[in-house]
Amino acid sequence: MASKPKTYVGINNDLNGGMTTIGKIIRDAWVFDLIPETQTCEGWNLAGIDALLDKVNAEWDKYGCLVSHLPEDLFLKHQKIHGAAIENAKSAGWSGETETGDEK
Repeated sequence: MASKPKTYVGINNDLNGGMTTIGKIIRDAWVFDLIPETQTCEGWNLAGIDALLDKVNAEWDKYGCLVSHLPEDLFLKHQKIHGAAIENAKSAGWSGETETGDEK
């Protein structure tokens, strides 16, 4: 049985074109300018990812955890970042069915 890696592979090397829980944390961190959009988090340990999640959650709490409550500049940035990620993931073969398969 293979052991889990001790560090993150980076959003550009992640499964499903980065459409993972950690990938979403990173994209949200980009939206809120917590890390630069050039930061892929490659080589980060899980404690670093967890600390980033705490910061991302604190930002979302300001807006009731709803995209629709973001100010226009953040809303547009969110749409740009997440929209591009979805298109890239789809072109890499991701369909979203894994995430929504249990909703039938």
